[in-house]
Amino acid sequence: MTLSEEDYIKTIYHLSETEKKSVSTNAIAEQMHTKPSSVTDMVKKLSDKSLVNYKKYKGVSLTDDGRKVALSIIRKHRLWEVFLVNTLKFSWDEVHEVAEQLEHIKSEALIDKLDKHLGYPKVDPHGDPIPSKDGTFKKSVKKLISELPVSSRGVCVGVNDSSAAFLKFLDKNKIALGDTFTILDREEFDGSVTLNSSAGKIRISEQIAANLYLEIGDE
Repeated sequence: MTLSEEDYIKTIYHLSETEKKSVSTNAIAEQMHTKPSSVTDMVKKLSDKSLVNYKKYKGVSLTDDGRKVALSIIRKHRLWEVFLVNTLKFSWDEVHEVAEQLEHIKSEALIDKLDKHLGYPKVDPHGDPIPSKDGTFKKSVKKLISELPVSSRGVCVGVNDSSAAFLKFLDKNKIALGDTFTILDREEFDGSVTLNSSAGKIRISEQIAANLYLEIGDE
């Protein structure tokens, strides 16, 4: 497969996970910053390779083989992110673009050794699950802070926005994965939320609350 084909497969996977249905060519074009006509051409190629199901005006979905390819790419991407943060000491807002390049390395032997070297991690630096070699992974029960009621308590396990700007904001405000938060109050006027942690109280905006996941125990 070409690098472009792999990028399309991964994009279709992520969009289908969000929308839980067939993905429109317009949605793919928007995500990949290209023209819908270019997407249609690529989708036809992927369909010829039995990696996607495509019907005009019906949208695009991955075949079983396409899903396997997508999960393999995602596994490589997230393992490289762990390596970049844990071993090379990149900050978590720097690793995505580098991992985008490394995910296209073909050697399965290299990725298997990387996985073993890292101790078979289950999540990447942003809290996203890392698929195993056979494409399975455990999804944690997590909810956005903005969706949780006051008095909820949980561990910060992921971000909805993995942009460098947002991750830098979290670093600046000393908010990290693994921190335990209790929701103390939600302001009716602007949706801002007061959290309590071992470091003390912190108030975050509604926008921040809509981009931080907590894993709630016994749910």
